[in-house]
Amino acid sequence: MGRRVVIIGGDAAGMTAASAVRRRLPDADEVIVLERGHRTSYSACGIPYWVAGEVESADALVARTPEQHIQNGIDLRLGVEATAINPKAQTVTVHGGETVSYDRLVIATGAEPIRPNLPGISGDGIYGVQSLDDGQALIDGLADGPRRIVVVGSGYIGLEIAEACVTRGFDTTVIERADTPLRIVETELGEQIADAMRAGGIHLRAGASVTGFELDPSGCVVAVKTDAGPVPADLVVLGLGVTARSGLAADAGLPRGPKGGIVVDEHQRVEGFPQIWAAGDCVATRIRVTGEPSTCRWAPTPTSRGWWPATASWPQLLGEEPQLSFPGVVQTAITKFCSLEISRTGLGREQAVEAGFDPVVVSIETTNFAGYMPSPGTMTVLMIADRTSRRLLGAQIVGAEDSALRIDVAGTALAAAMTVDDVVMLDLAYAPPFSSVWSPIQVAARAMVKALAG
Repeated sequence: MGRRVVIIGGDAAGMTAASAVRRRLPDADEVIVLERGHRTSYSACGIPYWVAGEVESADALVARTPEQHIQNGIDLRLGVEATAINPKAQTVTVHGGETVSYDRLVIATGAEPIRPNLPGISGDGIYGVQSLDDGQALIDGLADGPRRIVVVGSGYIGLEIAEACVTRGFDTTVIERADTPLRIVETELGEQIADAMRAGGIHLRAGASVTGFELDPSGCVVAVKTDAGPVPADLVVLGLGVTARSGLAADAGLPRGPKGGIVVDEHQRVEGFPQIWAAGDCVATRIRVTGEPSTCRWAPTPTSRGWWPATASWPQLLGEEPQLSFPGVVQTAITKFCSLEISRTGLGREQAVEAGFDPVVVSIETTNFAGYMPSPGTMTVLMIADRTSRRLLGAQIVGAEDSALRIDVAGTALAAAMTVDDVVMLDLAYAPPFSSVWSPIQVAARAMVKALAG
């Protein structure tokens, strides 16, 4: 009788793990995926662009259909929700009471939107954006022609959904409790984002906390209540971030870390449970700059970590030791609002202080290519380094087209634990149509070297 690998969750991390394991195990071994929904392997990051009309349909966001996975030999069970895990018996219970035994288990349950317990939050016309079904519901709601749309929160999803709504011609307000939008960047960059939002037609209510939602007698939302007064609304989108969907793991006694993320080792195996791995947004991942675990939702991570437990589990099924280990992440991310590009990596100023560093911060203005070329765009690069070790701790960019991807140089430098002196000495590509003589990241690093000398 063959062995059995069971995977809970059929989105990016889960199906990446399933596909990798299926390719490597003998045909006699089973790979079973339990997915409570009816879609697999789709890009949730593309939903705002589907809402905006830039992506034609939900199907365009699907990397691989359920039928394709099944054709590849995966026992994919759609509409099957796992309700309990019994690590001792090595079984998963699904809705209806059936149990599925396993030799190896991968938990890839993802994340779920934060939905605070505020009065009226369950009213009609209030939407979250996490799955393709959520995206379709929002598109249907917009098709009814609401006059006033309110987006609560200005993180990645909030920013992108606000752009989608204003692009489609809707009167759009964003409410953010912080003084500037996109709190994962420093305030001085957040002010640039706020200016771009207002210039793009967004009504930005910064420094306002949502206290509830006003509903009409039929239960439909008519206003968002804040500590600064009500904001009229016919449709509300919640963009308050996500948290790890790890309730199954908690109920089974598996260890959890920050924000409920499942604690795993360098092979993505759950600590203390040698037959169980976890992957994707439900996991507490090691932050390479600090060495501490955290949950973070950077788009490439679920897929890469789905591959990791696959590469770790199949050798052990065959009696071999895994040859690779997962080193963690540096928290690199990118987004945009209209033509303004935004990216960041590593630690912010407050995070650096909390981690015990003595941060020095510099900010420089430069161009995205040689200034004598036609119509150069400008960008701000903010860099953070440790005063004592001179180690690069983080970087952030806000600027014109072709600015944001420069962050990958800083992300790579963080992964290599480089000092700012190392960054200055990097041999990076240069030609006038692509860059100034010094890369923008290197311009910031040179400014940092001067700041540290002072």
